[in-house]
Amino acid sequence: MILYVIFLLISNFIGAVSQVLLKKSAMENHKNFVYEYLNFKVIFAYSLFFIAVFIDLYALTVVPVSYVPIIEASSYIFTIILSRIFFKDKINIKQAIAILLIIAGIAIYVI
Repeated sequence: MILYVIFLLISNFIGAVSQVLLKKSAMENHKNFVYEYLNFKVIFAYSLFFIAVFIDLYALTVVPVSYVPIIEASSYIFTIILSRIFFKDKINIKQAIAILLIIAGIAIYVI
């Protein structure tokens, strides 16, 4: 079952990456309305999100549904870290404490 929990974590990471790509695309100027929604970053981001959903569904064939809200909390960690990397956002003390609490909660619940 641990392998499938890892699949859920990977799925959350892929979802966070797709969110970052969508935000990066939204921050750019586009030639027109059509290119705003039909550009490489948007299409790739939605493709990643589609893959993440399938990984989620596959993992849920084994992982109890009661684990899902706990594992899904990892998306906050990935989002904070990726925003630091791609958008140079600062990680403040509250976010650092939140990351530690989420990791502790996941570890306690899963193990």
